[in-house]
Amino acid sequence: MRKTLTILAFVAAYPFTMAYADDDCFVPMSQWHPRSEVAGLAEENGWSVRRIKIDDGCYEIKGRDADGHLIEVTVHPATLAILEIEYEDEDEKDGRSHWPDERHMDR
Repeated sequence: MRKTLTILAFVAAYPFTMAYADDDCFVPMSQWHPRSEVAGLAEENGWSVRRIKIDDGCYEIKGRDADGHLIEVTVHPATLAILEIEYEDEDEKDGRSHWPDERHMDR
C-alpha cells in the first residue's frame, strides 16, 4: 500500500516538475551561440538592450521593446529560440520602472 501511494504521488507530481524544467536550458557551453548573436537577435526585434545575462542556463535579455515597454526575454543559448517574453510593470505614478538601476532620460 505504501509503495502504491509513493508511485501515485510521483506520477501526480511529474507533470508539475516538468513544467518547471521547461524554464531551464541544459546545453553544453560548446553549443552556445555567442552573446553578440543574442544582441543581434534583440536588434532584429527592435529591442533596446540594457543587459544580457545568463539565468538558469538560458540567456536573459533585459531592456525595452520597440514600443518602449520594459521587457525580460528568455532565449535558448543553442537555438536562439525565444522561450518567454515578460513585460515588466512600470510605476504609473512617477514614471519609474521597478528595476532600481533603470535610468530615464526623459526627465
